[in-house]
Amino acid sequence: MKLTILGGGGFRVPLVYGALLADRGEGRVTEVVLHDLDDRRLRAVTRVLAEQAAGVPGAPAVTATTGLDEALRGADFVFSAIRVGGLEGRAQDERVALAEGVLGQETVGAGGIAYGLRTVPVAVDIARRVARLAPDAWVINFTNPAGLVTEAMSRHLGDRVIGICDSPVGLGRRIARVLGADPAEAFVDYVGLNHLGWVRGLRVAGRDELPRLLADPALLGSFEEGRLFGADWLRSLGAVPNEYLHYYYFNRETVRAYQEAGKTRGAFLRDQQARFYAEAGDPHASALLAWERTRAEREATYMAENRESAGAGEREADDLSGGYEKVALALMRAVARDERATLILNVRNRSTLSVLDADAVVEVPCLVDASGAHPLSADPLPAHATGLVCSVKAVEREVLAAAESGSRASAVKAFALHPLVDSVTVARRLVDRYTEVHPALAYLA
Repeated sequence: MKLTILGGGGFRVPLVYGALLADRGEGRVTEVVLHDLDDRRLRAVTRVLAEQAAGVPGAPAVTATTGLDEALRGADFVFSAIRVGGLEGRAQDERVALAEGVLGQETVGAGGIAYGLRTVPVAVDIARRVARLAPDAWVINFTNPAGLVTEAMSRHLGDRVIGICDSPVGLGRRIARVLGADPAEAFVDYVGLNHLGWVRGLRVAGRDELPRLLADPALLGSFEEGRLFGADWLRSLGAVPNEYLHYYYFNRETVRAYQEAGKTRGAFLRDQQARFYAEAGDPHASALLAWERTRAEREATYMAENRESAGAGEREADDLSGGYEKVALALMRAVARDERATLILNVRNRSTLSVLDADAVVEVPCLVDASGAHPLSADPLPAHATGLVCSVKAVEREVLAAAESGSRASAVKAFALHPLVDSVTVARRLVDRYTEVHPALAYLA
């Protein structure tokens, strides 16, 4: 079975390959094709993968190419993890937004919109190529903003594109662990959009254990989201939000923390990864050891500004192990082997949330089998969550409209309608500035 990884020179690719090395079942991936526009990055990651595979019998063969069509032909699965504009583009997104006093995070607020406007045209081109060159392939999208990009691709691939994210999985795992439950035996009632969802229940043997968590201040203070949001706020919500909702619920504090930070997250990752790729290109050094050191630092500093502003402390050791590669592998196994699994995924809504139309991509538990991912029925969200979901989905639709038509007015509308951008005037300035710094947004000029 052939897996093509778009963004194959990306830093997290070794996580995916490591998961493939551990998969010994029938119908496993035997060929991995890495595609990237940067040949230097490809060579560095290929070296890491070669070290990972050393001594592993039957390790998937790895090839690398800068030719997109070549990479796609004959693929059974396509894993899309591209970054249009690179980490320098992310750093620019952050700086432009923070200069206007609004959030520049890569998936939330102004930064997420700018990233989406750059990424959607490229993702749509990829979807069209997949439909032409590998019509039977399944596309697993991790490219951010994951829900928005998955929806853009679904207009050309239908249900054969599925978005994944490790945030809901990590949240469910932490809640189960605190409650003394086996995460593998727990059903997580999680509903929303990508990076905008809530755990409303955690059922073990048919019993919802979440009320026990919400009623116990000690338990609430014992895991990351409890410390991040505070026990009182979680009890008020009657749910545990995805960590990215901290940007909404504590926006002023978060923006201030980002403005006061010596370096934005994008700039930190840009500089950190520049060092890694330089080290990994040294034929006399271990590329795998360089990658492992860099990854440990990356994971430990994840959302550091949010944790600092909330006084949440350091990340726990169990949360430094990643997770999206495990979701990707579980998804591929369920489809390729018809091994039924329940996973939280980004898929077309159908009738799951009645406040959204059937084609809106949502992030919900799905039953996955050989025919794809099927969203499970869900109770309606409370009014406050419904309002936020509908508002952000309206913003996503304006981003899609702007990317399709090149309409500057739609781009301004996307920024202006976002809950974290508080002024039409600011929205106009953001569009002006982003089109100045990003060549990929020339279509809006």
